[in-house]
Amino acid sequence: MSQITTQTVRYHAGETALAGTLVFPSETPQPLPGLVMAPNWFGVTDNAAKLAQKVAEQGYVVLLADLYGESARPTNPDEAGAAMMAVKNTPEEVGRMNAAIDALKSQTAVAVDAQKISAFGFCFGGHCALELARSGADIRAAISFHGGLDTCGAYDATQIKAAILVLDGAKDPLVPREQLPAFVNEMTTVNVDWQLVSYHDAVHSFTDETANNPGVAEFNPQVTERAFTSMFELLKRVN
Repeated sequence: MSQITTQTVRYHAGETALAGTLVFPSETPQPLPGLVMAPNWFGVTDNAAKLAQKVAEQGYVVLLADLYGESARPTNPDEAGAAMMAVKNTPEEVGRMNAAIDALKSQTAVAVDAQKISAFGFCFGGHCALELARSGADIRAAISFHGGLDTCGAYDATQIKAAILVLDGAKDPLVPREQLPAFVNEMTTVNVDWQLVSYHDAVHSFTDETANNPGVAEFNPQVTERAFTSMFELLKRVN
């Protein structure tokens, strides 16, 4: 296992001050591919940082993006829901993802290959990654773990430049099942490299070790391992 360095990165999206977490292998003799990680609705947390570390160990520079603002750190579901809904399906959703990409490229702590940038996210963060891709962002890939597949409608899917990977829990009650065929139809009407993997025995938040609401949001270690393997296989291919 690689030694990992973690540090706070402060940046802005417009007038909003943001504080993300930069995570990278401590010894990086050459520029590494960069990843913007969009966390779940609780935002920047220790649990999200652990997932970022797991990814960084595979040879990536990961910026855990702040989607809400440095002063907004939800402590319960009500606060998380309010913070999420203030951003979701507004221009700020993609705007703050783009601000994170800019911060990842401009930070000086570690060398990043600016031509090899991708995005991934969990739950709300998965939605953010997909909307970023739909907006036409110049990224290699967008990966969603148990995220919503709906779109705000402000973007034209023909703008997508990224390879798309959706990792879905087939029994997820929080992502309406009708979103899956709508997403498939969206992807098949344009020339996009896309995959949808739906895991038969998984519900929402299957990558979250703290999720323990049986039948609704529940950690599934086997599915988590398979899903991350799929992500790393895609990243190797597009990079």
